[in-house]
Order: sequence, then C-alpha cells, then structure tokens
Amino acid sequence: MKKLSVLIILFATFLNAQKLTSNEVGIINQGNINTALPIYQTTDAHQHKTLLSLSSEIDPLDSNTAILVKRMKESLLSTDGGVGIAAPQVGINRKIIWVQRFDKEGLPLEYFINPVIVWRSDLQNLGPEGDLSIPDFRDQFYRSKVIQLEYVDLKGQKYSEIVEGFTAVIFQHEIDHLFGILISDKKGKEKNNSYRKVDAYQKSDSTKR
Repeated sequence: MKKLSVLIILFATFLNAQKLTSNEVGIINQGNINTALPIYQTTDAHQHKTLLSLSSEIDPLDSNTAILVKRMKESLLSTDGGVGIAAPQVGINRKIIWVQRFDKEGLPLEYFINPVIVWRSDLQNLGPEGDLSIPDFRDQFYRSKVIQLEYVDLKGQKYSEIVEGFTAVIFQHEIDHLFGILISDKKGKEKNNSYRKVDAYQKSDSTKR
C-alpha cells in the first residue's frame, strides 16, 4: 500500500511538471493565435534569461500545446532563412522544436515534442552556425554526424529515428536551446579540437537556427 501511494505521488508530480503555467498560457495565446510569436533576443536582459533557462516537458495533448506548435512554425517562417526554432526562443521554456528536414524530399518543416537525443556518434562535423536569437554572431562548431532521436507528436504517439548530416546538426542546435545552451556560450567551453572534420553542411553560411 505504501509503494502504491509513492507511485501515485510520483505520477501526480509528473503531471504537474507538464502543466502549463498561467503565464505560459498567456504568452501562447497573446494577440492573434494564427500569427507568429516574437523571437526572443539575447540583447534583451529578460529575454536572455529565458533563453538561458532549462526547459521542461510539455503535455502533447494540452490544447495550448497545439497552439504553441502552430505559432512557433509561423515564427520560423517569418525569419530570413531560419531552419529551426525552439520554444525558449518564443518565451516558453518547454520542450518543443521545429526543424527543416534536409534529409527528406521537399525539405519539409517538422515539429518535435519532448525530443531526446538517446545516442550520438563519436564522429563529429565541424561547420558554421548562427542563431535567430543572437544578432550578428556566427562561428564554427563541432556536432555529432549521426544521432538517434526520440520524441512524441500532438497525439502523444512516440517515435524513434536516426538522423545524420546537416539535419542532425539542426536537431542538436535546437535541443541545446532546451537546456539553455547558446552557441555564443558553447564556443567558450569547446576545447577539444581533436575531432575529425566532416563536410556534411549543405546550406550557405547565411543559415540561422
């Protein structure tokens, strides 16, 4: 009986962790819900703090999650050449990302809820990255060439897939955002230069994520 009570408490805690706050619901539903949400910038102190904060999982079945997913896509489409965006970049510290799939025909934009990288290859790419939230910053970064990803959709259906090349780079960049990791900070911490350089980047240097 005691074990059952503990399990019930843990389950309730899990559900509460996913529940959106009133502030988050307000941001998601501000203005016209069919339009883009503003993209947060590191040049604003409050927005920068949000970008540096850790994101938590979100309930895929919450109606507000669907609105956030849609508005994030509009935010990405409003940019000049952006190929990915994460929820913290629109002010919501929750685990949702959009990625342009350069590994699929037609290069579609796809959303991913509660994405987790469960495996990364030791082989690394070295290539240029920018960021929609960091004005006038670009540099070279190491990223795993291949990753295994797990995530859910808006119906709560779970998926697992292996991604490689430039699309894998975008996934890693966006998932970094969910941990409050910005490329401007990442560069200062990246000290291992022994990786093998692999030319897997297929976009121009103007690409931003």
